[in-house]
Amino acid sequence: MGRLAVYLKPYRAAVLLAPLLMILEVCMDLLQPRLMASIVNNGIMEGDLSAIWATGMLMIGAAIIGLIGGFGCTVYSSKAALGFGADLRLSLFRKVQTYSFDNLDRFSAGSLVTRLTGDVVQLQNMVQMSLRMFVRDISLTVGSIVMMFMLNARLALILVIIVPLLILILVVLGRFAAPLFGRVQERLDKVNTVLQENLSGIRVVKAFVRERFERSRFGRANTDYLEMALKAARTIALGMPLMMLVLNFGIVAVIWFGGISTWDSDFPVGNLAAFISYMTQMLFAMMALGMQLVMFSRAKASADRVNEVLEEVPGIADRQSAKDEIREGHGQKQESGLQGSITFDNVTFAYGKEEAAPVLKDITLHIRAGETVGILGATGSGKTSLVSLIPRLYDVTEGAVLIDGVNVKDMDARQLRSRIGMVLQQAVLFTGTIRDNIRFGRPEATEEEVMEAARAAQAHDFIMKLPAGYDTELGQRGVNLSGGQKQRISIARALILKPDILILDDSTSAVDLTTEARIQQALGRMMEGCTRVVIAQRISSVEDADRIIVLENGALSAIGTHDELMRTSSVYQEIYASQQRKEAVSHG
Repeated sequence: MGRLAVYLKPYRAAVLLAPLLMILEVCMDLLQPRLMASIVNNGIMEGDLSAIWATGMLMIGAAIIGLIGGFGCTVYSSKAALGFGADLRLSLFRKVQTYSFDNLDRFSAGSLVTRLTGDVVQLQNMVQMSLRMFVRDISLTVGSIVMMFMLNARLALILVIIVPLLILILVVLGRFAAPLFGRVQERLDKVNTVLQENLSGIRVVKAFVRERFERSRFGRANTDYLEMALKAARTIALGMPLMMLVLNFGIVAVIWFGGISTWDSDFPVGNLAAFISYMTQMLFAMMALGMQLVMFSRAKASADRVNEVLEEVPGIADRQSAKDEIREGHGQKQESGLQGSITFDNVTFAYGKEEAAPVLKDITLHIRAGETVGILGATGSGKTSLVSLIPRLYDVTEGAVLIDGVNVKDMDARQLRSRIGMVLQQAVLFTGTIRDNIRFGRPEATEEEVMEAARAAQAHDFIMKLPAGYDTELGQRGVNLSGGQKQRISIARALILKPDILILDDSTSAVDLTTEARIQQALGRMMEGCTRVVIAQRISSVEDADRIIVLENGALSAIGTHDELMRTSSVYQEIYASQQRKEAVSHG
């Protein structure tokens, strides 16, 4: 948890003032039993009403000062804790934004959501508790012990037995509770993951009538979480009765021995009442410390999970020598931007660990600048993996990917990606207007550029039919649009960048053939000179490409024009024949 203390630095003043104000409140609380003893000994026992009034006013004044201290502590501890939580949450979010795809493959979305929300809240509560209640209870414990020794040192020797017992209970409780709360948070990760998957795929669940299965799956995750939380709660619950037993033992011992001293007139009645008050304050403060120790154990588990995110090393990072020479050209070649040639030099790639089976094997390929290349292959042949290496979403396992003859590892990743337009296989839109989604990569784009990109993507007409047009608000992930409409907006989002390299990953699968043909014609006009890499399931989508690449089981099977592949590639011929049969059946 020490590493996270850096997030408290901007709130140094609040971190200092909160404990000082709490100590002021505790001092006033410690003064009250002594004043009460004075009222009993000098006022009630002596029948002196003026002493009662004078001491009573002092008690009221001390209470007011303590109130001011407590209020100030609450204000400053809240300021420090909430600021700490906000800064930590922002830092975590920024860290996640630096992750490459392989980092995100290791953390589930549900786990990251839990860490940025629940775990940060745990740490935020710990900070506030440390600056307020922890300081109060520690100060009250120490102060009460000091006051008891000042009142009666012999009677205070009872603490020699009681305090070590309480400390032992606290230590044992913390030792068993800490690992349990780590497992509680892990189970909560699973609950959030199942919930997130269900909500994002609710249409699939409904379509396949799998509500009962999903309820069962969520029920298992929820029950696992409940059982672990109850196990942690039972461990904590065991400590409370033990501490109460020690508390009652201590009070009985004080009343017994203190009563004997009072009977012998060695110990004034008021002092005995004050001593019992201090004893009660101390023991309740130590019990509160026990509960806080449990909270610290929970916060420790959360801190470890948060540090795991912060310490994760991004899988892709720019080298110190990375070239930053790609300028914003928006399609203009020669003097700015990329030329657009792409070379795969003996590339092998595997996801995750190096010993994992490669999904691409010994790919050697050169795509000329301005060329349109189609990629075909069966599901799992490595098409998406291949194009993901171009903008360096993943790094190659072996070999190299070069753009304009320069290894992408030697380029500034942000600059590289700013010149590559990519339409992913799954169209992902964000909450906001259609206009905001189209100019997601270029917020400064003009209205004319937005409409030009939308027209090229064949999206303008359906957008204008919507009640608010380009100002139509989209729901989460664009739920109020059809699959084809989302794909066309995604294409417009890539086109507005005016990229030097355009990658279309099966981006027209939900679009009819007529609309797809219009998109291809518009791309030919708008993206003239741009290198285009098009993944498709239908041969008709890439039939007019300059060259077509056929992948099979992660290896390069064939490359050539449509006519050449129809003569030389058996794999291509099989794909073509299969699709012709399907079309014949559909028209039959």
